[in-house]
Amino acid sequence: MLLIGAGLAVAVSPWARRRYVTWGATPEEITGTLPGDDLLPDAGLVSTRAITIDAEPSAVWPWLVQMGSGRGGAYTYDWIENLFGLSMHSADAILPQFQQLAVGDTLPLGSEGPAMRVEICEPERTLAFRSDDGAWVWIFETRPDRGATRLISRNRISPPGTGRAARLVYDVVMAPGSLIMERRMLHGIKERAERIGRSADPVTA
Repeated sequence: MLLIGAGLAVAVSPWARRRYVTWGATPEEITGTLPGDDLLPDAGLVSTRAITIDAEPSAVWPWLVQMGSGRGGAYTYDWIENLFGLSMHSADAILPQFQQLAVGDTLPLGSEGPAMRVEICEPERTLAFRSDDGAWVWIFETRPDRGATRLISRNRISPPGTGRAARLVYDVVMAPGSLIMERRMLHGIKERAERIGRSADPVTA
């Protein structure tokens, strides 16, 4: 019990929580404003995670716009996603049929999850989604970085509960779990973009 209590104390500590929600991001990226922040300005929970990709934004962007259930997947642990019925199957090739994403398009999140509406689609720069219930905004931004790309992923969430119990569940379960999944996603995009990025035309049939 003592070990469990100590582990719980570490899990909910300010240090651990910062690590969960800011993995890979610089202080400037964490505190900086992204297009789409105003879509949910009073979010109760915010995470900003980032990774450096050794490829130009043009090689990263196609992987972002094809993401989604029944599309290119999420480049993370598909078996975990599919435990929740999300029908995620991560593609290892760029899929031309899913490259024409535009503001107003809606993407389902599994058969029962909320639809995600495209709110910002600035090619090779910013992609922002908002759930149809307005409780979740997910922003991706690509920033050129001396021949590479900084890919920033920010989630803004209004959780269903606001009490201490709801916060504890988030700190102990949701925040670490989301880090595991999103870290794998960012690495999945990095691996794919770097593999294809050296091609003159990354789109394949």
